[in-house]
Amino acid sequence: MNHSHHMGMHSMDHTMPPSHLHSTTSPSHSHGGGNDHMMMPMTFYFGYKNVELLFPRLVINTAGEMAGAFVAVFLLAMYYEGLKIARERLLRKSQVNIRYNSMPVPGPNGTILMETHKTVGQQMLSFPHLLQTVLHIIQVVISYFLMLIFMTYNGYLCIAVAAGAGTGYFLFSWKKAVVVDITEHCH
Repeated sequence: MNHSHHMGMHSMDHTMPPSHLHSTTSPSHSHGGGNDHMMMPMTFYFGYKNVELLFPRLVINTAGEMAGAFVAVFLLAMYYEGLKIARERLLRKSQVNIRYNSMPVPGPNGTILMETHKTVGQQMLSFPHLLQTVLHIIQVVISYFLMLIFMTYNGYLCIAVAAGAGTGYFLFSWKKAVVVDITEHCH
């Protein structure tokens, strides 16, 4: 057995159930100074004790705190979906420079189809583009927060992310115009 393989086996405690968070403050696991280190779960679990939510001081320990976190995460995921749709609508309203380019492409059975490409341009130094940039940053940060929340593997929080995203899509995307390009071959 090589040394690196042995180290990997030694660092894993097989007596711990994989579905719970465990404090490692016992003398054999202490890293000095009495720091309370948590092991990250690697499987889904349903619990509400010692669940860290994004920040070290934001720890869920009661059923009420988990219920509050569920609602907050649900609303954050719903807001994320609404923000995506709002950005699309804002972009359509603020389009300044629109160009259409058409070209013939071969269709089925020897027919010719016209493929049209729409190019939308904004000025780089404009308020609409600056607003889109700020909203994009907010959207990216929220998306990473939701990903990190899902990566807690806590079943309640994962359900909140999925249910919030689904509800947000249902509420905000129903008026979204869907354009189907019959010449599209790649997805």
